[in-house]
Amino acid sequence: MYMINEISKLTGVSIRMLHHYDKIGLLVPSKRTDSNYRMYSDEDVAKLYQILLFKELEFSLQEIKTILKDENFDKEKALKEQRNLIIKKKNRLEKIIESIDDTINNFGGNVMNKKNFKAFDYEDIKKHEEKYKEETERKYGKTDAYKESKEKTTKYSKNDWENIMGEAESIYVELSKLMDKEPSDEQVQLLVEKWRNHISNNFYNCTIEIFRGLALMYVADERFTKNIDKYGEGLAQFLSDAMNIYCENYSL
Repeated sequence: MYMINEISKLTGVSIRMLHHYDKIGLLVPSKRTDSNYRMYSDEDVAKLYQILLFKELEFSLQEIKTILKDENFDKEKALKEQRNLIIKKKNRLEKIIESIDDTINNFGGNVMNKKNFKAFDYEDIKKHEEKYKEETERKYGKTDAYKESKEKTTKYSKNDWENIMGEAESIYVELSKLMDKEPSDEQVQLLVEKWRNHISNNFYNCTIEIFRGLALMYVADERFTKNIDKYGEGLAQFLSDAMNIYCENYSL
């Protein structure tokens, strides 16, 4: 049997997310100790592997829950169909990336990635945007979002940026005060929605697909993680988990 912290280290799934899986009945541990600690069996670990596999193939948590409960569900067929869909998306994204590269070669400017720039002056902001422009576009992979962001951000003054970054900082601070709660907590989720609206209002239409991608990038890219964690150790992971839950609930 494995304790929850061992499962987290083994799989890379955060403890908070494992709590959430338990809460919604997706992955309920086989046993609890007298002290109410979760204990996971080898079968639970195998089930978690399936969950992660389906999740990676963009099935929602509710869909995964249904799949795992339905003994008659053709998992192999579903995986093959989803794999084909992912390949088509991959091919489409490669074409988008080529288009983005062409666009970048033709003009410079701002990008949608805006970190905490309160300590920088406007010239530093422009230099930072230029430095990470290509990388940001590659990760977001959304030409329409890129164009929309450029149209908005090129018009912003230094004062506009200060207001935008001030609002972002305020959301981070508010979230850091709620880290003792679960990512699924109503107050946390309201702030997550506020964060999504902040992105949509100031940069580009932040679809659920993009928002889900941001959640991954906040913990996959150490620069994002380091920046967000300035407001509280572990905040990037907490925010990422909360954003994933928001996206799953949005899909229901």
